[in-house]
Amino acid sequence: MPYPPGLFGYLTEHGTFFYNGRTSEDNFLNRFPFKGGVVLETDWTGKVLWEVRHRDHHHHGILLRNGNVLLHCMGQVPDEIARRVKGGMEESNMQSAQYAPQHEADAGKMYSDYLAEVTRAGQTVWEWRTWEHLDPVADGIAEVQAPRTLWAQGNSVQELPDGDILASYRPTATVIRISRKTGKILWKLGPPRVSGQHAPPCWRMAIFLIFDNGVHRLDDSVPYSRAIEINPATNEIVWKYQDKPTWNFFSPRMGCAQRLPNGNTFITESSFGRFFEVTTEGEIVWEYVNPFFGKPFFGGPSTSESNQVFRALRYSAEEIARARRSA
Repeated sequence: MPYPPGLFGYLTEHGTFFYNGRTSEDNFLNRFPFKGGVVLETDWTGKVLWEVRHRDHHHHGILLRNGNVLLHCMGQVPDEIARRVKGGMEESNMQSAQYAPQHEADAGKMYSDYLAEVTRAGQTVWEWRTWEHLDPVADGIAEVQAPRTLWAQGNSVQELPDGDILASYRPTATVIRISRKTGKILWKLGPPRVSGQHAPPCWRMAIFLIFDNGVHRLDDSVPYSRAIEINPATNEIVWKYQDKPTWNFFSPRMGCAQRLPNGNTFITESSFGRFFEVTTEGEIVWEYVNPFFGKPFFGGPSTSESNQVFRALRYSAEEIARARRSA
């Protein structure tokens, strides 16, 4: 790819590859490991078909059915709203330097997510801003050690069959369904059901599958991760995978849970570069550990090495063959 990852890509139904890249221009997102800046589509050989740049883009973006792209972007929260946001630690109390502002003008500012639909020509045709729809108190920062720098930081987004949008926000520990027509929040999942969750939300057959990181649980003193399946009609957990003892399976950042055609679940334990497949009974039937180490992009000293993997997806031989035929 012409750009390093920022942070995700996937194969499309058209036999192409959609990629989120990280650009090098200087802006407030540079200090974060999840900076993006560009999305692009390549053919099967890696030839770039088109690209769209957006300076506020981070983490994740997708190709919409209408041909446009939908991007997680980061914008500044108006001061009068920022003062009311509950929770979070001041930057001066944070041990991690990755959240320290690189420019004096950024000090004391709060940022939050907004969704931007952009054409391939780079024209923004729709936006949805978290600070205009989330409640500063009820939807405050749920993670105990999260910085006040970031309020609702998105990490995945999905277009539902009816055009509605499903989005995940880590610091607030919320997943929401947004009406594409009105912009209203139609459904919400929040703490203590999830804690710092990740993954592309998978809404199929009236269920919802997600990777629940469990960094600072409000209902348990022990941090642990799990894959959970939610019934959105009741927000009850109808299936879950977690280890025994629970703390043996833990990825404080990133992660993914994907339901496979055979009914099993494919899980990415990102912090340790581990992917594995489990049955509905929780039996591990396939496992792989990333053997490649490099500079960690989340956490750890700059001198350390890590085999971290932001997200992994499994494609069947049939899906690969179909994609190549489409290409």
